[in-house]
Amino acid sequence: MAIERFQLPGSEREIRADAQAAGRADPFEVIEISVLLRRRRSLDLSEHPEPIGREEFESRYGADPADVERLEAFAQTFDLTVVDISLPRRTVVLSGTVASMNEAFGTRLDVYHCAEGTFRGRSGPLYLPADLEPAVVGVFGLDNRPQAQMRCRRHLPIAGAAAAAPQTSFTPPQVAALYHFPNGVTGAGQAIGIIELGGGYRTADLKTYFTGLGVTLPLITAVSVDRARNAPVGDPGSADGEVLLDIEIAGAIAPGARIAVYFAPNTDQGFLDAITTAVHDTVRKTTVISISWGGPESTWTGQALTAMDQAFQDAAALGVTVCCSSGDDGSSDGVSDGRAHVDFPASSPHVLACGGTHIVDTNGALSSETAWNGGAGAGATGGGVSEIFALPSFQQSAHVPVSVNPSHFKGRGVPDVAGNADPATGFKVHVDGQDVVFGGTSAVSPLWAALVALLNQRRGAPLGYLNPVIYPVGSKVCRDVTSGTNGAYKASAGWDPCTGFGSPNGSGLITSLGSKRSAATQTG
Repeated sequence: MAIERFQLPGSEREIRADAQAAGRADPFEVIEISVLLRRRRSLDLSEHPEPIGREEFESRYGADPADVERLEAFAQTFDLTVVDISLPRRTVVLSGTVASMNEAFGTRLDVYHCAEGTFRGRSGPLYLPADLEPAVVGVFGLDNRPQAQMRCRRHLPIAGAAAAAPQTSFTPPQVAALYHFPNGVTGAGQAIGIIELGGGYRTADLKTYFTGLGVTLPLITAVSVDRARNAPVGDPGSADGEVLLDIEIAGAIAPGARIAVYFAPNTDQGFLDAITTAVHDTVRKTTVISISWGGPESTWTGQALTAMDQAFQDAAALGVTVCCSSGDDGSSDGVSDGRAHVDFPASSPHVLACGGTHIVDTNGALSSETAWNGGAGAGATGGGVSEIFALPSFQQSAHVPVSVNPSHFKGRGVPDVAGNADPATGFKVHVDGQDVVFGGTSAVSPLWAALVALLNQRRGAPLGYLNPVIYPVGSKVCRDVTSGTNGAYKASAGWDPCTGFGSPNGSGLITSLGSKRSAATQTG
C-alpha cells in the first residue's frame, strides 16, 4: 500500500552550478543523518527576562517524546537505525544505507565533484510520511556538500608571495587595550564555545604563543561533533589558521575562561549539530559562542536557515551570547551575480553580527578607524540587508535601509558591531610553528566573544542575547565608524550596513552593561 506523504517545507535543494555529476551514490553505503523535531511548545523570549536553566528548557521546549516515538516507528519501517536522541537539541540521529534513505525520504542521492572535493548531493524537496507532519522541522546530512567558508585572511602584501610584516600588526591584548576592554577581569567562570568546520590545533603551538605573550594558557578542550575531530593540517593557510586565530584571540583576552572548540564536518548537518551541541552542552555550559564560518544566504536551504535561527533562539533563552562574523567579501559576499548578499548565520536576528574595520594606532591610542576595504581581491567587511529575515524590532529605530537589490526588501541589517579586521592591521598569531598575521571578520567574532566573557564575569551574570540590549545605547557602547565602504553600502554616522554601530567602546560598555540587570528579550 502506498504511503501518504507530505513535502517537507524548506527542504528544496539545487545542485551546485560548479558541480560535475559522477554517478549514483553507492546504495549499500551506510550514512548518518540528523532529523530536527519541533519544540514541545513555542518559544517566546519575552517570557524569559532572565536566562532559563537547561533542565527547565528541556522540559518546556525540548522535543516531545511522542514525536520521537513516531520517528522511531518511521525508522523501523524503512530499516533505519536510531543512533542517538537528544530532547533538548530536538535531534534524532538515524543511520542506514543510501538505498534506504532514498526510499525513506523520497529522494535520490548522487555523487558530484567540485573544487572542494567529492560530495553526495540531491536536488528537489524531501517527502516524509504524513504522520510526521508537522513534527519534523528539518532533515540534514543526506546531502553533504561543503556548506560554509572560513572568514579569516592571512596578510600577504603581494599575491603568491611569502608572508611579510604588514603595515602594523597587533597582539590581541594590544587591540583590547586600544578598545579599552575592562581591566581586572579574565573571564573566570565563563565558557567560550568556538565552532570550527575543519583544521585543528596543536597544544605546542598554543604553549609557544601564550608563553610569548606572558599570558596563562587557558583550559582548552576539543569536542567532537558528528565524528569530526581536532585534525591540524600543518599549513597556516588551511583551516588551521582559522582555528588558531579564534582560540588565540579569545584566549589571550579572556585567559580565565574555559574554551571548548567544537569540531564538526563542513556540511549543513555538521554546522547545525555543532551549534546545538555548544548551546546545550551541560558539561562545558557555554556562556558565549564564537562563529567565524558562514556563507551567502542564497546558498542555504530554508530548513537550514530556520533550524539554525531556532538554535540561536535557544541560546538567547539560555543566556548564551552568539557572535558571528559578517563575511570578508564586501556587499557581494563573494557571489558574482551583481547583487548584494549578506552572510549567514550573521544575518540571523538572534546573533551579534560582527563586521570589520581598519585601525590606525598613534602612540598606543586609536586615532582613526574606517570600514575595512582592502580593494580588489584583498577583502572587505561583509554587511547589508537580509533577503530572508525581516527587520527585527530592535532595529526599528536604527534607520536600516531597504535592500539595494530589486526586491527592496525591508530586512534585518548586518552587522550589529565591528572591530579590527583588515589583515594590513591584523592580529599576530602562531599557527603550525609559524608566526603569522591574520585578519578578516573571523577575528572580530572571538574579539567580541572574549569581551562578553569579561563583562559576564564583571557583572556576575550573563549578558545573553545582546542585540536588544545594545541597540538602545549603541552610540554609548560603540565607537562610531563613519567612513569607508564595502561596495554597495557606505559607513555613516550611527548604525550603517558596513560596521553597524562601530567598534567596542570598553568604558561605555562597562558603564551601560557592566552591572547586573535583566537583558532585554525582544524576539525581533
